[in-house]
Amino acid sequence: MNPFQSIYELIGEDQIRLLTRYFYENVTQNQALRRLYPEEDLAPAERRLFLFLLQVFGGPQTYSEERGHPRLRQRHFAWQIGREFRDHWLNAMLSALDRLDPEQNAKELMAGYFIKVANHMINHD
Repeated sequence: MNPFQSIYELIGEDQIRLLTRYFYENVTQNQALRRLYPEEDLAPAERRLFLFLLQVFGGPQTYSEERGHPRLRQRHFAWQIGREFRDHWLNAMLSALDRLDPEQNAKELMAGYFIKVANHMINHD
């Protein structure tokens, strides 16, 4: 079993929803990230991230049922993601995680996952 999948049991769906909300609050304050979302309403993007995180962290598989395989790198390849942009995204997510303040084991697992994914998404120098 993927170690990240135990997070759903450790913190539950409501905390994952709150993490997603905090992340998108950070997105609205960061011009580099906000430019990724041309639409005014971030609710659809927030819902997609919430469903994705639920699935990754061991919850319902609704994301895949609705959207298919996540294919993160492929879905984001249209955007140039360099180290600076990765840092914006990672700082927004880790700041959201700090606000959530989950139990330490869950926090370490989640931070490790976000760091790994952020590094994997780099597609531009």
